[in-house]
Amino acid sequence: MRRILVRGALGVPLILILIVALAWVAQRRLIYFPDRGVPQAAAQASDVTLRTADGLRLDAWLIRPPSGTPDLRVSVLVAPGNAGNRHGRLPLGTALAGLGLTVLLLEYRGYGGNPGRPTESGLARDADAACDYLAERVGFPVLYYGESLGAAVVTALAVRRPPVGLVLRSPFADLAAAGREHYPLLPVRQLLRDRFPVLSLIPRVPVPTVVVYGTADRTVPPSQSAAVAGAAPDLRLELPIPGADHNDPSLVAGPHLRSALLPLLPP
Repeated sequence: MRRILVRGALGVPLILILIVALAWVAQRRLIYFPDRGVPQAAAQASDVTLRTADGLRLDAWLIRPPSGTPDLRVSVLVAPGNAGNRHGRLPLGTALAGLGLTVLLLEYRGYGGNPGRPTESGLARDADAACDYLAERVGFPVLYYGESLGAAVVTALAVRRPPVGLVLRSPFADLAAAGREHYPLLPVRQLLRDRFPVLSLIPRVPVPTVVVYGTADRTVPPSQSAAVAGAAPDLRLELPIPGADHNDPSLVAGPHLRSALLPLLPP
């Protein structure tokens, strides 16, 4: 009996080591959930190509204000979350264009038929390529709009290349803080190769900022989004949506969108 107990006691740490090792190897499969298929063409969007510093050519969509809508001559770079592809952001892009904005729906490497594999450094290069495109081909002042993981992408981008305004939808404090909510038994902070800090970077972004999140978010704790809002040097609006979960339609492209953007739009 004692020998069996000893073997059992030895087996438990071995199992834990195996679980941690598997989590280390497969961690990016637990972070990024790309839809790799090429989305069907959308009538309201134009296909554009972004060229990254490491030599990738990325497909993206540009949506201009529809006919009859006053053109505000302001661009929005939309950095998506960690799942799907640009087709899923078409309602958001259309809603933003309906406000008079020129919208670039960024498609990361490894998503929507694009080459490459997503990593933190890779997504940073993709965002820089999107900025380059808007500067060279459009030429308007640029707002950044980041949702969830994309909020981390545009926060880091704003440190490197400040925009005229920043919208963070459902931001986490950093990826490890969000990961602990879903994998509480793993040493998430020690394991992660991709960090995606937001809370530690936002004090270095002194631009007009809006933070939007749902109070019933089961993916990113609302307290983390509120902490990001509290650390923003030039917070213009903190907009908690009562009862909204992470991908609630009211957050994706609903009526609250206009309220979120108004503090950042020209009069």
